[in-house]
Amino acid sequence: MKDLAVKFRSFDRPSQLLMLNQFTINLGFYMLMPYLAGHLSADLALAGWAVGLILGVRNFSQQGMFLIGGTLADRLGYKPLIVAGCALRTGGFALLGLVDSVPALIIASAAAGFAGALFNPAVRAYLAEDAGEERRVEAFALFNVFYQAGILLGPVVGLVLTSFAFQVTCLVAAAVFAVLTVLQIRSLPPRWRAKGDPAARTSIRQDWATAFGNRSFVLFSLAMIGSYVLSFQVYLALPLEARRVGGPGVAGTTLVALLFAVSGGLAIAGQLRITAWCRRRWGSGKCLAVGLLLMGAAFLPPMLTADATTGPAALSWASLILSAALLALGTIVVFPFEMDTIVALSGGKLVATHYGLYNTVVGVGILLGNLLTGTALDLARNAGVPAAPWAALAVIGAGCAWCLRALDKAERLTPVAV
Repeated sequence: MKDLAVKFRSFDRPSQLLMLNQFTINLGFYMLMPYLAGHLSADLALAGWAVGLILGVRNFSQQGMFLIGGTLADRLGYKPLIVAGCALRTGGFALLGLVDSVPALIIASAAAGFAGALFNPAVRAYLAEDAGEERRVEAFALFNVFYQAGILLGPVVGLVLTSFAFQVTCLVAAAVFAVLTVLQIRSLPPRWRAKGDPAARTSIRQDWATAFGNRSFVLFSLAMIGSYVLSFQVYLALPLEARRVGGPGVAGTTLVALLFAVSGGLAIAGQLRITAWCRRRWGSGKCLAVGLLLMGAAFLPPMLTADATTGPAALSWASLILSAALLALGTIVVFPFEMDTIVALSGGKLVATHYGLYNTVVGVGILLGNLLTGTALDLARNAGVPAAPWAALAVIGAGCAWCLRALDKAERLTPVAV
């Protein structure tokens, strides 16, 4: 913790504020979102299709609108988009706790999702600019510590609040974002696009053409889809397998909680040391490839125990905990270099637009990947080959690592001088 505090104080005030903001953003988000589906189905007695529609609208209004948010950030400045996003999520979360009709819930869900599309690209672009080229990797490593801490603490706070009423959780989460909105307005220095940035003299269509026409960036984005498909299995494949291994009762719930604790705990405890160790030994391209290999290897332990119908339950528990640890380790290795590479490939121009396009591309990949993974898990177990989906996920990791190494060797990941 002392090293963390020293590293935090070494950054300028805007970077410090952005890191604290991200912790609070995730705290507010994760104290509410894990319990929304239960509220919609149990408290409001909505049909399954309505619950799926409301949750799907939230996801699409965020993932599908990242490019819009990034473009606006490059044109209007980073601070206004961060403020607007926090303010919009304040309203969206408050509305979720106050309404009970499907149309109103869809509007609230869309507002909460679009808010993320507004502030996420702006926050990352602002942090990259404030940290500077020499410290971007360090900044994003520390940023991920605060990011993961919010994910860890949020559901715990939400569990306590939801024990009173889900409406209380919504209003507290809205209050968190209201405070953040005021804090951004009062304390966050403006950060406008750099002089000479194409956004100052071109149309939105030309800006998008620039980003889509950046061949190295597009290839990198496509190669990184696999990393997001793999990392999101901590929310899909691993919890599903934990429920199968531990059962639907307390044991299964405990195992799921352990998986999240291991994942977040490793990031908080090891991110800075692991990033520094990797940076001393390898370049960004090799770090990315190594991280993807680790993420792919994370699915080998459950692959080996997926066929087990007898034997000690501890072995299945251990395989899933090891899987979560390897997946977290791979993500820890990848994240800072991934964020840095996006800025490098943008050439320091239209940075938020590039972040927005990147998140849109991987968001589509996550949607398709999760759909295929969920389907494959069901079909494989029914067909008597439960290890097959885990093997496929491991192959995806190896394939993406190979693609990244190929891009690196072809100098497609070489940082562009800013």
